[in-house]
Amino acid sequence: MAKKVVAGLQKKGAKDFTKAVKMIKSEKTGSYYFKEEIMPKDKVKEFFAK
Repeated sequence: MAKKVVAGLQKKGAKDFTKAVKMIKSEKTGSYYFKEEIMPKDKVKEFFAK
């Protein structure tokens, strides 16, 4: 799966995008899960602030 994402980000104009992964703790079970998103570089701080 990671190979597809990396290959997709190497296209023309893709240097403005980044993949962010955030670990979130579930309130119900107490376990952790990961939220992944590909976004423009200027939106990364907003993603982690939520």
